[in-house]
Amino acid sequence: MISSLVNIAQETREAASKLALLSTTEKNQAILAIAAALESAQEEIINANTIDCQEAVNAGIAKPLYKRLQLDEHKLRDAIAGVRDVAKLPDPVGQISIHREIDTGLILKRISCPLGVLGIIFEARPEAAIQIVSLAIKSGNGVILKGGKEALNSCTAIVKAIKKGLEKTAVNPQVVQLLTTREEILELLKLDKYVDLIIPRGSNQFVKFVQDNTRIPVLGHADGICHIYVDEKADINKAINVTVDSKIQYPAACNAVETLLIHRSIAAEFLPKVAASLVEKNVELRGDEATLQIVPNIQPATEIDWQTEYSDLIISIKIVDSLNDAIHHINNYGSRHTEAIITEDMEAVKTFQMLVNAAGVYHNCSTRFADGFRYGFGAEVGISTQQMPPRGPVGLEGLVTYKYQMCGDGHVVSSYTGVNAKSFTHRDLID
Repeated sequence: MISSLVNIAQETREAASKLALLSTTEKNQAILAIAAALESAQEEIINANTIDCQEAVNAGIAKPLYKRLQLDEHKLRDAIAGVRDVAKLPDPVGQISIHREIDTGLILKRISCPLGVLGIIFEARPEAAIQIVSLAIKSGNGVILKGGKEALNSCTAIVKAIKKGLEKTAVNPQVVQLLTTREEILELLKLDKYVDLIIPRGSNQFVKFVQDNTRIPVLGHADGICHIYVDEKADINKAINVTVDSKIQYPAACNAVETLLIHRSIAAEFLPKVAASLVEKNVELRGDEATLQIVPNIQPATEIDWQTEYSDLIISIKIVDSLNDAIHHINNYGSRHTEAIITEDMEAVKTFQMLVNAAGVYHNCSTRFADGFRYGFGAEVGISTQQMPPRGPVGLEGLVTYKYQMCGDGHVVSSYTGVNAKSFTHRDLID
């Protein structure tokens, strides 16, 4: 297995090196061919997903994971639309961020270039394969995919369609590879000679496992514990609508809200109304002592609740005394994913957005907007909660690095040292 996986990685790297030389037009043609092939294979893909879903139910799959696994015609349609959106985006490769004259005839450029080969390991959510491949090709990267065992049939059908779409384009189908066994994950994580970046998408435990078992750089987030803080100067109706959407629109997503923080001065008015709206949508409420005094017929929240990503129709509620208390709670328990404040007080917004440490800090809008497609990235390979960039939904810009290119005419460093040292001009040039 090790030998065959090395061969796969070598083939992917070779195909990716040629992909990096293609024009924007050639890459876009390949991406559009993928979209067309996925549409043609729609019935086959959905049938494969139906088999996966039934087998997952028989195996006792957890409800949040099952929701991620499901791929109906609407999800597939949106994923294909995202592929076409990627084709419309500017090419991230070959962008010049520095063009500088170091001295007469000595020119420096900093130019964006592909990373090389991406290793993507994801649980459930088969449409992730579609998003990732389109972004990888546009950014000039090869990609090795490893989906969860529960999505094996879906991923196989998707990659089959993608490869078929690439056959008549300038992109070698070998630029996309699919691994199918669990044992291959550990072997993939050892291929630091061939794989340049690992992107895990899945549970907290899964992402941490990947991070602990590879020397390859890892881009991923381990939790999606998102908060909404309803400030004392919040618009009640606005706060209810945003909270309900953030919880129920897709509760299994990592950007769904898990904890609701409410300023004490507005709690008596707001809490019964938002509680009624959430319960109407079958959301289970868990509250601290102050919350239980206002809505008593709910489950008490414990310390564990503040640390939990439910990925389900459950929300914990806490009443806080001030904006600073809310910020402290978020920075203590949050996962640096997405946090929101609901208020009409712009000074409070400024303080919240400056002091909350998260990849996304929102005002008066749903946490569910934290998504590459909704950001206009076309799609995303994942969401990064790390402090260093890329951060948040990672699109094309997170899949390129850069190199420095310098051209001279016999220039040597010794000319710029010593008693008669020449001076550098360091003059930025206009392209």
